[in-house]
Amino acid sequence: MGNSRPILLFVVNIPEFFLSHRLPLALAAREAGYQVEIATGPGPASASIREMGFVHHELPLTRSGRNPFGELRFLWALQRLLRSVQPDILHLVTIKPVLYGGILSRFLRIRAVVAAISGLGTIFVSKESRHGPIRRAVLWLYRIALGHPNIKVLCQNPDDRAMVLELGSVSEQQIELIPGSGVALEDYPVTPAPDATPVVVLAARLLADKGVLEYIEAIRILRARGVQARFWLVGAPDPDNITTICIDQVYNWRDQGLIEYLGFRQDIASVFGQANIVVLPSYREGLPKVLIEAAACARAVVTTDVPGCRDAIVAGQTGVLVAVRDPVSLANGIESLIGDRDKCEQMGQAGRALAASRFSVETVIERHLTAYQSLLAQTKSSSQRPPKPRLP
Repeated sequence: MGNSRPILLFVVNIPEFFLSHRLPLALAAREAGYQVEIATGPGPASASIREMGFVHHELPLTRSGRNPFGELRFLWALQRLLRSVQPDILHLVTIKPVLYGGILSRFLRIRAVVAAISGLGTIFVSKESRHGPIRRAVLWLYRIALGHPNIKVLCQNPDDRAMVLELGSVSEQQIELIPGSGVALEDYPVTPAPDATPVVVLAARLLADKGVLEYIEAIRILRARGVQARFWLVGAPDPDNITTICIDQVYNWRDQGLIEYLGFRQDIASVFGQANIVVLPSYREGLPKVLIEAAACARAVVTTDVPGCRDAIVAGQTGVLVAVRDPVSLANGIESLIGDRDKCEQMGQAGRALAASRFSVETVIERHLTAYQSLLAQTKSSSQRPPKPRLP
């Protein structure tokens, strides 16, 4: 390595996701002696990245993947960037960077790669048969992308880890199970839960895959049962996702009196501090940060018994697990907590202890830096770049 400071290049879909999920790690890596550079798709948060002193590269990355010419444009831009920067460690985050960056890293013989599997995407959640061929194609791409000889694959839950192992591209020693991006507990003060009418909140991107429709149906059920509570919805639509909820529909639910819509909020700790119960009826996750944030705020959780969600709680101790895609089960879970404030408080306190012991950002950062060091050690032990790939 010609540079005395090893170059660590993050490639992430959008700058907002980098700031919300990887900024503390990037700051710690820079403090540890890495030259940290960031590549993302376009977005207003790019300015914030540059203001923090990071080199930022903008890529023509769109998350929808519906335009093949746009995909080729991104692939071309990414290979030019990798040739120019020549990172010592390439850290790929989110699906498209992992797939495209992983494949390019092999053909360009990048020295070391970290691939963060933070969820498998909409096509792995969908039950529609038309998505079967796409799933098979994506799995084939994953098999190629994760086949770099000097790679660490970071999974957030055991189900994703098992999927990666089944691909046959990596060994058990090359996979690290790291629980999400962590939380800085000092940013999530514990405040007393409201003692008036209970407040239930769902905070997520407004997608069908996040269980928003089931949440609305559960609210209708609870209203019919005469359950007294306020129901908040926090988040914004995501036009790049095929399961996005139309904002007009959200306003319609609001006008019907089903929900109070708070829009997109960055002060999530403040929002949870004003709530009693946090709900996430998602169909599948990597490890949802919102549930870790809820735990850090000492709030009881109702979530679905699916990969990622069930790994973010201790069922019966920090939250309640309900059946996926089942509004009645969701309504029952919410009602069980609304009717038992003592149980809510006990679960919240247990959640705070869980966040401190398992999900602290310091622990997550230490695990990442250790992975970087092992990859660099492997690089130094070999005088040659990785061999050119053989496709499966």
